[in-house]
Amino acid sequence: MIERNGIALKHNMQRIISEFDFQGEMISCRPYGNGHINDTYIVQFQVGNNIVPYILQRINHHIFQNVDMLMENISNVTAYLKTKITEQGGNPLRETLNLISLKKGGDYLVDEDGNYWRSYLFITDAICRERINQPEDFYHCGVAFGSFQNLLSDFPVSLLHEIIPNFHNTPSRYLDFEQAVQQDVMGRAKKVKDEIRFIRARESSMSALTGMLERGEIPQRVTHNDTKLNNCMFDIYTGKIICVIDLDTVMPGIRAYDFGDSIRFGATTGAEDEPDLKKVSFSMPLFESYTKGFLKACGLEMKKSEVDSLVIGARLMTLECGMRFLTDYLQGDVYFKTSRKDHNLDRCRTQLKLVSDMENQISGMYRILYRYYSV
Repeated sequence: MIERNGIALKHNMQRIISEFDFQGEMISCRPYGNGHINDTYIVQFQVGNNIVPYILQRINHHIFQNVDMLMENISNVTAYLKTKITEQGGNPLRETLNLISLKKGGDYLVDEDGNYWRSYLFITDAICRERINQPEDFYHCGVAFGSFQNLLSDFPVSLLHEIIPNFHNTPSRYLDFEQAVQQDVMGRAKKVKDEIRFIRARESSMSALTGMLERGEIPQRVTHNDTKLNNCMFDIYTGKIICVIDLDTVMPGIRAYDFGDSIRFGATTGAEDEPDLKKVSFSMPLFESYTKGFLKACGLEMKKSEVDSLVIGARLMTLECGMRFLTDYLQGDVYFKTSRKDHNLDRCRTQLKLVSDMENQISGMYRILYRYYSV
């Protein structure tokens, strides 16, 4: 039966499910997970004596406005990953996402209301984690995203579409920030003079990564662009990460984007929105854990200039994120979801605190980087 609770009643689920090439007899459908963008369900089918689960998702086409390109990226990347994983003796049914086709062909459905739907095989005996419980978790996270990069190192990047233009174009993000300061539509700029001054003082470094790419010093790669711990599936028996999920923002980029965003999110002693900055600091032990795992998985085929860019990426992705939070605060909190007064300002301040800490420890970050790159 389809459970009658909350979001499950928003759509004609029976009709949508019938379009996909599921096997067996459906026994349940219910909301699943806590994602903020797409609506996600788990659908279970009885096949003989076994229950086979699938993930069914409504893609938020208001956020991702070109679903055709998004799904083409995911289809091409997962097909390539399955081939590489099989060649290496792995299990492609657990180590990458597997799209379920429609009965009439194709990887996604457009329903009568104009909603977009897709389905994946559910990865059993695995869980997502929202927080780092111990440094080893972050090490495995580094291995996972490093392996993702390594498996896709020969993927023809020209086949990928840019799903969100200028997503990590930091100079472009800086221009957005300056415009928000000048317009000051909410009258908040006077409250954040210190934060504005902090960001402006670092304007000259905004083009560090885009400049390296433009000069050909680092190669363009396939990038995930949302490299947080909760986009990894941990095997419940081994504790190791078996699969990287949420490929909606896979597109051309550079490795420093993915490395830097992981460090920004994970190598910290406080939550992203912690209002007490005394609790927020950059964690060198966690930085080392992730770096060790990431370079173990993909460091051997990286050139020195690309390795150098990783530390630049850690600092710059953190600065960019703080700048984006402040931009949204100045514009009236129109992009990031907030749950309290000054929520985006708190988020901004944690990121700028981490940037300051990184700048004070930059030589130590490079020492750690080359300790594991040289192995």
